Amino acid sequence: MIGIETIGAALEMAVFGLLAIVTVFFAIFVIIAKDVVRAGLSLIMCMFGIAALYILLNAQFLGVVQVLVYIGAIGVLILFAVMLTKRELGGESRAN
Repeated sequence: MIGIETIGAALEMAVFGLLAIVTVFFAIFVIIAKDVVRAGLSLIMCMFGIAALYILLNAQFLGVVQVLVYIGAIGVLILFAVMLTKRELGGESRAN
């Protein structure tokens, strides 16, 4: 007979595998994205996936640090830097 612990462990492994696949998907999209803003957003989602994996591995402190430091600071810094320095290509230059 299958116990509750066995079902719980199987469910935890399934969630871990799903999170790992989604995290790898976002990591690949960071590399292949043509738009830099979308790549930055994908990087943030990849970092969220890594934080969730830390939490599933019972490393809650590392998960919280991942969210606070990398997503809260580095991710937002990358997005602001990209959005503030983004220039239009092929636009007319103004001569004032």
